Amino acid sequence: MDKRPPFPRPKLPDPSAKERILAAALGCFAVDGLAATSLGAVAARAGASTGLVQHHFGTKAGLVTAVNEHVLRVAADAIASQPLPAPPADTLAELGRRVTSIMTDNPDVVDYLARGFLDGDELAATIFDGLVAISTDLWNQLAEHHLLQPGIDRTWAALHPLILVLGTVVLRKQIDRHLPEPLATPTQLHRWDNAVAQLLRSGLLTG
Repeated sequence: MDKRPPFPRPKLPDPSAKERILAAALGCFAVDGLAATSLGAVAARAGASTGLVQHHFGTKAGLVTAVNEHVLRVAADAIASQPLPAPPADTLAELGRRVTSIMTDNPDVVDYLARGFLDGDELAATIFDGLVAISTDLWNQLAEHHLLQPGIDRTWAALHPLILVLGTVVLRKQIDRHLPEPLATPTQLHRWDNAVAQLLRSGLLTG
C-alpha cells in the first residue's frame, strides 16, 4: 500500500479585513442579538479598529444589511442554487442534504437564523417564505407523479417539513442533551436527516 501523504492542497488565502469583520458581526449578532452588539464589540472580535469597521460598512445599519445579504446568499447557494431533481428521484434526500450542509458548513449562519426566527425579524420571514415556496414546489411535483397519499393537506405537507427542520435549528442546544454527541456532528446530522425523511415518507408518500 502506498504510504505517501496525499497531494498537498494549495493554501487558501487569508480572509480580508472586510471578510473578517463580516464574520465577526455574524457571530456577535447570533450570540448577543442586534440591539446588544456594538461596532466596538464587532471590531474587537475581528481584531480590527472601530474606524476600520466604519470604513467598510459605514454605520451599524450598513453592517446589519451586509450580514443579512451574506446569510441570504449562503441559504440560496445551499438550497436553491440548482433545481431539485424531479421525481421519481429522491428529492427529499437531496433537500435534506442541502439543509444539513448549511448546519455543517455555516454554524454561525444557523445560530443567526435561529435567533431571527425566535425574534420574528424581517430576514427570517424572507428566508421562511423562500423555504415555503421550495417546499410547496416539491410537494406539487410529488403530487403530479402520484406519489402522495390520498387526502393529504397540501398546505401542511409543505409546512410540516419546515417545522421539523426549523424547530430542530431553534431547539438544537436542548436536543444536544439527548444525543450521544452534538447534533452538528456528521454522525448525528446523518441520523437526524434520515429520521426526518423516514417520518415524511411514511406519513405522506405512497409506496
